[in-house]
Formats: sequence, structure tokens, C-alpha cells
Amino acid sequence: MNRLLSGVSAGALVLAFGAGTALAGDLPGKFEGVTVDVKLIGGQQYEKLYERIPEWEKATGAKVNILTKKNGFDIDKELKSDIASGSTNWCVGWNHSSFAPQYTGLYTDLSKLLPKEEIDAFVPSTIKAATIDGKLEMLPRAQFDVSALYYQKSLYENADNKTKFKAKYGYDLVPPDSWKEVTDQAEFFANPPNFYGTQFAGKEEAINGRFYEMVVAEGGEYLDKDGKPVFNSEAGIRALDWFVNLYKAKAVPAGTTNYLWDDLGQGFASGTVAINLDWPGWAGFFNDPKSSKVAGNVGVKVAPKGSSGKRTGWSGFHGFSVTENCPNKAAAASLVWWLTNEDSQKLEAAAGPLPTRTAVWDWDLKQAANDPYKKEVLSAFQEEAKHAFAVPQTPEWIEISNAVYPELQAAILGDKTPKQALDEAAAKATQILQDAGKL
Repeated sequence: MNRLLSGVSAGALVLAFGAGTALAGDLPGKFEGVTVDVKLIGGQQYEKLYERIPEWEKATGAKVNILTKKNGFDIDKELKSDIASGSTNWCVGWNHSSFAPQYTGLYTDLSKLLPKEEIDAFVPSTIKAATIDGKLEMLPRAQFDVSALYYQKSLYENADNKTKFKAKYGYDLVPPDSWKEVTDQAEFFANPPNFYGTQFAGKEEAINGRFYEMVVAEGGEYLDKDGKPVFNSEAGIRALDWFVNLYKAKAVPAGTTNYLWDDLGQGFASGTVAINLDWPGWAGFFNDPKSSKVAGNVGVKVAPKGSSGKRTGWSGFHGFSVTENCPNKAAAASLVWWLTNEDSQKLEAAAGPLPTRTAVWDWDLKQAANDPYKKEVLSAFQEEAKHAFAVPQTPEWIEISNAVYPELQAAILGDKTPKQALDEAAAKATQILQDAGKL
């Protein structure tokens, strides 16, 4: 993570409100009688932060009205509907680095509401990714996402498993370092319908993002240097075959093509999945006996390599934005600051999510010093961050995903060959970009 953290120092907390400024002692400000309407992402790994909202209400005298709390894919659809209908006079909204290029007309420039010292307290790469066409469109929360591999340690410690695996595959059973090894081990461990080798989220951008990173790991490209879809390549077929073959072998749950992130988290925590590629936000949940049957039995390591030698590393981060049409940008900016300040980031990071403030990274590393599991988690994700890469920075990314993922599903379910599915998906993606004037 040193590369991500270089050159940053936390400054004094200052927040600009309109023509005046509030010093650190004045934060979060006073907004008696103001109601801030918000649209938030919901789900297990995001909810704890929202417990801080009543504290902000008490401190400021304002009220927060939660209009929406949905998964990111459903919020995305709602935001696009709001934009189309002109219903954008609410104030604070969810945002994500993969989705943000679509919302340039929806959200205001936070650099005009927040001082440079406060912005500089964040990891520079996240601020760079949150800045689109010169506008700082969101402030990152402690939800930097790149996936590492969670696995049940006892499966690899079992002597009988070791003997049988070595006899069948010709190499030692150890946590996988390649996607070929994941395939072998997932098939070996699978005992449907009671136990599965692995799983994946099989719809929306979730499956398209996983496919994208597998294409990269297989040595291919999703879009070429001219922005043309080229994932219907030999590398693309190898990437899609990974999903197809695991599904055909019944090494993944039958319903995986309908899974999203919460389904994966609950699935691994249930103890019925051996290997799980997942986000850092689940780390605490998986190792908590109150929520997880695998608590105390969780190993974490860097994501595996594809046949090209590259590791998968699709990454991004969540944040909060303020709408251009918000009737009280000062109050909205205060709330965004509150939900992304050091206290909020420490709250989220304590459960596993990766912080986006430099000082909180330092704090997080110190917290892990005497916690072997936390230390293992941070070590794995720090290593994985070296291999992180964002989605193609085109506003059409989500529209392309929505066109591509049904084709991926069709191949996984056996309705089309991988080649047929990818050719049709590439044709649809090309048409989208042509209609947008990009090709």
C-alpha cells in the first residue's frame, strides 16, 4: 500500500461553507431546521457507518431523511431515473468509482465545498479517481475495494484431503496461487448440494467485473487502446470458460447466476463454501462467531494469477456525493465530511474495509499488530493492492455491463457457447459506444 499512500499528510480539518469557512472547532456546523434527503447503499458491510448519522443530527440540529437504501445496482437505476425525470433536488447520494463517470451532471464539485487540506488527507489515488472532468464528484468512505481470496484453513490442514488431492492432481494441496489451482480445488472440495468449492456473483456489473479482471489475468483486454470492445478473444474465451466449467462441474451453487455480493458473503459465512474471492469489507464478518460458522477458520491471501501470470485485481471504492440541485449544499457537505472523517473511517476499518484516509491506514496497521487475523487480512490486501486496476473509465461502462452480463449468463447456463456469447456481447457493447459517439 506504500504506493497508494506516498506523498500525503493529513491537514487540519477545515470545511468551506459558501463564502465563509468553518474552522476545525466549528465542525460539523449548525443547521437547525434543515432536512437533508439522502440515497444510500445498503447491505451488511455498509450499515454500521449509518449509526453515526444520529450523532451528526444531534451535533448540527439538522435531520437526515433516508429516501433510499438499496444495493448499488438498484441505486444506479434509480439515479438514472431521477436524472431522466429531473427529480434531483435531494442532497447526498451514494457513488462509486466505477459508476461515477455516468453522473457528471448530477453531482457538484466538492473541491468548492471542502478545503485542500481536508482533501489532501485522503490517499491521492482515490481523490484522482473521484475527480472526473476536473470535478471532485465524491469523497471516498473507508470502502476501498479490491478482492483477495478467503478460504477455510481446516480443509488444507486435513491429512486425508492432502493425500487424496495429491493422488488426483499430482501436486500438493495448499491455498491456490493460480486460477487453474482454484478450479482443481473447487472441483475437489465440492459435494453438492451440501458443500461447494467456490462461488461467484452471477449478474449485473458483478459478473461483468469479475469477467473483466479474468480477461486481464488471461492476458487480454476488455477495451483496446481505441476504446473498442475486444473481449471476444481467445483470452476472453479462457476467462469465460472458468465460470462455465465450474458451473458445469457443479462446483458452485446452482443459483450463483442470481447471486450478488451479500449472497456471497452469507454463503461463505455459512460454512458451505471452501474458497471465496471477496471484498475486504467482509473480513470481520467472516471471523465473527456471531455471524459466521467459519470464524477462527478463515485464511486470507492475495488473489490468484491467470495463465498470463497477472493476478486479478478489479478495484474501486465507494463514496458520498452532493447533488448540484441540493437546496442546502453546506449541510450536505457537512454530512459527507462526517461520514468520511477519521472517526467514521476508523469505525468502518475496524470491521475489515480498507480506509481511504492516510492517517487511518497508519492507525489500522497499528491495530493489527497484536491481532494475527487482522494482520493476515491487511497483509493480503496490501499485497493485492499492488495488482489493483480500475474498470475502463468510460461513462458507458455500466450500460455495457448491463448488455454483456446476460450473454455471460447464457454461456454459463449452457444456452450459448462462450464464443457465441462473447461475439454477441461485443457487438452489443460496440453498438452502445457507437451510439455514444465513442467509436
